[in-house]
Amino acid sequence: MEVTRYLNDHIAGLISEHPQRFEGLGTIPMQDAEAACHELERCMNMGLRGVEIGSNIDGRNLNHPDFFPIFEHAAKLGAAIFVHPWNMMGQNEMRDYWLPWLVGMPSESTRAICSMIFGGVFERLPSLRVLFAHGGGSFAFTHGRIAHGFDVRPDLCAVDNDKSPRAYVGRFFVDSLVHDERALRFLIDTLGIDTVCMGSDYPFVLGEHQPGKMVRETSLLNDHERAAILEHNARRWLGN
Repeated sequence: MEVTRYLNDHIAGLISEHPQRFEGLGTIPMQDAEAACHELERCMNMGLRGVEIGSNIDGRNLNHPDFFPIFEHAAKLGAAIFVHPWNMMGQNEMRDYWLPWLVGMPSESTRAICSMIFGGVFERLPSLRVLFAHGGGSFAFTHGRIAHGFDVRPDLCAVDNDKSPRAYVGRFFVDSLVHDERALRFLIDTLGIDTVCMGSDYPFVLGEHQPGKMVRETSLLNDHERAAILEHNARRWLGN
């Protein structure tokens, strides 16, 4: 907890030094709901816009009941939530070829999205603003399969929420970091132009080396879409 508080204080200090250039997110101890809510409120009081969390917490999906009070508090405070994949599933089974990062990370983001949809988090908290990294992983590309699974096996999928996954398209944000302009076009066509924010994954090696370059240069986007991705959608997600 002390490390968390130190990091959040440091981030808030950097933002205060450059208020015209940056907005900031903090971090919270998701394993302790009471402490997480307290630190989330402290982050917001310091001028941060929300927090970043992982795609699972010690192996527990984001629909776990222990986490709902945190999301509820975030919605109440107007805090943005950024979900980044980590602790990837299957790491022990696919150690070679960097597969946890190439295969596991997209799956982790999809796991997080589906957990929040099927678990009813978005249904119960319609004002909650959540953004998932890396284009939402493979969600857009498996959305049809996920929705079909809900239709044919509601006994397994509709246990906690009886609304189709299709109902939540446009209810959450993703970033643009998909490394392929055709994939970006498909992402927009599937999830909607109002949901995609520019992503860079800086400073990691899998990030875009020139942030925003593909968005600015691809011929598959028009000027309205470029402006939405590079600025307007992020402002809405952050609550500006």
